[in-house]
Amino acid sequence: MAVVELAFPRPSQFYARYINMRYGTVIWITGLSGAGKSSLAIEVAGQLRVKGEHVVLLDGDDLRAVFGSVAGNVRNYGLEGRFSLAMQYAHLCRVIAAQGLTVVIATISLFKEVHAWNRENLPGYCEIYLKVPVEELRRRDPKGIYRRFDAGELSNVTGLDLPFDEPEAADWFVECVSGREASELASEIICQLIKRNNL
Repeated sequence: MAVVELAFPRPSQFYARYINMRYGTVIWITGLSGAGKSSLAIEVAGQLRVKGEHVVLLDGDDLRAVFGSVAGNVRNYGLEGRFSLAMQYAHLCRVIAAQGLTVVIATISLFKEVHAWNRENLPGYCEIYLKVPVEELRRRDPKGIYRRFDAGELSNVTGLDLPFDEPEAADWFVECVSGREASELASEIICQLIKRNNL
């Protein structure tokens, strides 16, 4: 029996053409652990839904479980493991956004190669970097990561014993400012996205 080669369109082309006739948007919220990524992502997603946007909210901690990388070892939490996960997150965002949906993701993923790939391949890409001093992160420490690191119970922590790349061309750069609510920042970000025709 002869094998017939079928030329299927790329998924991104298929979804954009036949489902919503437009590409979606990826809002990539990044920063060190405890910077407030998840809180801001939840606010941005919530406000966008109120405006009628179809939003998929992703969080790096949840995605670790999805991709089977929750075990606390060097393979999962070392530089190579973190980079591999970040690229998987990026590819997932592209698949979802190609269906015309808005993706809001909260993830550390502080690699210049990932940032460059995202900007080249993710539709409507908007990069938001939350820059918070380590001293403030230690004070917040919602997951006890910094306390456990200082006690010698934890290693492979980005920003402590693992290097990271600060985004060089973030669309929205947020330094630690006391008193700023996540809802306020989310509103400002959405206004900027609308002005840029990302939404």
